[in-house]
Amino acid sequence: MIGYASRTGTRRNLAALRRAGWRLIVSAASDLRTEGMRYALDNGAWTCHQQGRPFDAPSFMRAVDLLGMHADWIVLPDIVAGGHRSLELSLSWLERLRPLGAPLLLAVQDGMSTTEIAPLIGPDLGIFVGGSTEWKLATALDWGRLAHAHGAHLHVARVNTARRVRLCAAIGASSFDGTSASRFAVTLPLLDAVRRQPDLLSAAALV
Repeated sequence: MIGYASRTGTRRNLAALRRAGWRLIVSAASDLRTEGMRYALDNGAWTCHQQGRPFDAPSFMRAVDLLGMHADWIVLPDIVAGGHRSLELSLSWLERLRPLGAPLLLAVQDGMSTTEIAPLIGPDLGIFVGGSTEWKLATALDWGRLAHAHGAHLHVARVNTARRVRLCAAIGASSFDGTSASRFAVTLPLLDAVRRQPDLLSAAALV
């Protein structure tokens, strides 16, 4: 399982992340710096949501133009906890971003079901588990089973505790991200140790 940390400019924390083999998740709503590390590109919708602003499409496209080609993956634009409105927005960007060649992830949000997402995802379009914390925890295993069945990349957002890392392992997640490892170097060893532990129950859970 690959761990992604929110981008930080703190040298000590960056050095710790590099030693542990973590990568950065760079948001279109923040400084577009990769610090020379492998990275994924988030669309910035979470920051806009926190600030009470609508999705910033121009900032997202600037980020895509600058960093999209070499990103591990790019999260399609979405609306936090936006259900079907979020899905419509994401799909409206799909053909525009596919020519980049970078893997794309579809953010699933409160109100979406595995039945409606199943025909869309596969090796070329993965799942980014967003949404509210309560909804995410309640539906995580369903998204894990769906991704497993379709050979899709499964990423879980906002994972900042060892317990949540274990959950990601249990549902067969390919990767996760969080702010804790980038803000507090002292928390990285614990999160990284859990990340490296194989979850012996995950295969059974996903069958």
